[in-house]
Amino acid sequence: MSIESLQRTKPLVEQVYEKILDAICEGVLAPGDPVRQDELAEKLQVSRQPVLTALSQLKVQGFLVDRGRRGLQVAPVDRARFDAIFELRSALEPLAASLAAVRATKGQVTAGKAIVQFGRKVAAAGDAHAALLADVDFHEWIYQASGNPLVVQSMQAHWQHLRRSMGEVLQHRELARDVWNEHAAVLEAIARGDAAGAARAIGAHITAAHDRVGCKEWQVAHS
Repeated sequence: MSIESLQRTKPLVEQVYEKILDAICEGVLAPGDPVRQDELAEKLQVSRQPVLTALSQLKVQGFLVDRGRRGLQVAPVDRARFDAIFELRSALEPLAASLAAVRATKGQVTAGKAIVQFGRKVAAAGDAHAALLADVDFHEWIYQASGNPLVVQSMQAHWQHLRRSMGEVLQHRELARDVWNEHAAVLEAIARGDAAGAARAIGAHITAAHDRVGCKEWQVAHS
């Protein structure tokens, strides 16, 4: 991936924000890299104002930090934040999955099956970028199917931080296969209306994900 000019299909600030966030999450902009407003505006072929707004959002969300008088740089991957997000997931996602088992419509179940099918396909093909986006889509599908808007709001921002760590795992086909097998087990429980089973399946998945991502990310970061 590279930071390229934009297509005018969304509000400009949103496009700029997503492009810079993608670059951070996928390592194009690595921890410690300087982030310069003028350079980004030139690469994205936009004025400085939408870039400034996007950078301000990313700083508030913890993706960027100050470099003193030299502007901003990409924040390091924060182990404490990583662990805190998984603690939150351990509480919220079993609730979301159990609610989805009761509330998901036939259309939502069909959509979930399509996400799992696509995720398995791109993971088997070794497309880590597409597998990562599908992984996010699957969990967002659970939040939406739960019918609880507070679950959706609580988790959306945190998932972007997880993208930074998950990308390493999903580059390995065997690990990616395991991830999608776990997703499929969650989906099957939701589809048959098994609230307790869905909660157990997503709980097991979160524990396994924490172990996988934590091991890979922190071995790499501190080697």
